[in-house]
Amino acid sequence: MKNLLAKGISAAVILPMVLAADGPMVPDYEVHLLLDPTVVLGSDFKLTPTVLSTFAMPTTVTKINVQYIDTVSEDLYNNGWSCRIRNIENESGFDLTYKWRLPVNNGDINGALNTAFSYGWNSGQGNYNAQIDWLYASQTLSIQRDYTASSKGYSGTDDPDESDSRSMLESNAPNMFNDWVSDNWGTDLLESGVIYGPVLTKRSVGTWNGVELDIEVWPIENSSGTGIDYIVEASFKTDNYTFASAGRDQLITLLQNESWFLADSLSKEDLVMENYHPTS
Repeated sequence: MKNLLAKGISAAVILPMVLAADGPMVPDYEVHLLLDPTVVLGSDFKLTPTVLSTFAMPTTVTKINVQYIDTVSEDLYNNGWSCRIRNIENESGFDLTYKWRLPVNNGDINGALNTAFSYGWNSGQGNYNAQIDWLYASQTLSIQRDYTASSKGYSGTDDPDESDSRSMLESNAPNMFNDWVSDNWGTDLLESGVIYGPVLTKRSVGTWNGVELDIEVWPIENSSGTGIDYIVEASFKTDNYTFASAGRDQLITLLQNESWFLADSLSKEDLVMENYHPTS
């Protein structure tokens, strides 16, 4: 199956219709907007008190260690898939995510859902979640399945080593992932998987407009490997398209008024895959 990833897709302008129970999947929505790290982070690279108070956030954060597993030639990524492992502070076990992505072209959410349906993704697959990731200037349909794996032998927010990562992803591989191109395609590739990352992120949780709003700070190596670039992203989720669209506009206005807004559409995963690329 050809690579379906793309960049620079326009924001949505087409409202998806109500979908039949046995037809294409029905997504929820997550709005992702970037904040200017030079403005919203202090010299300690933590969110400033003004940002925290604006969104009723405590000074405490949740640490999340994130890594991706793929081949050196990025066979999974190039077929729209990612395998992510997270160790979330104060939660038991490792969080495993198998995610397939498809660009939403020209705001045509229905078109993306119908394309996914033609590949076998349907609303009867209750163990998969469909979501529209809505960035400043792009949208992506993401379909994922999550598992929890034992973190026995590891402490704190340490992520598993390469061998354990491959093993737990292989043993939990869902059928849609494993047989995407051919029988056992996914697990065969995972046998030669390598780690992209890890990145120790920090999440602050607050409220805005009646919903939970998260701000994550990702310290990601720069492309030359000589330093760290900080990515700061605010996000909220909803199952209502109208709320997502209106809330996105309102949040952009708030961030612009505070001079916090960064008008860009960076994918954190893309940056990790590019900047942490193993050589062997």
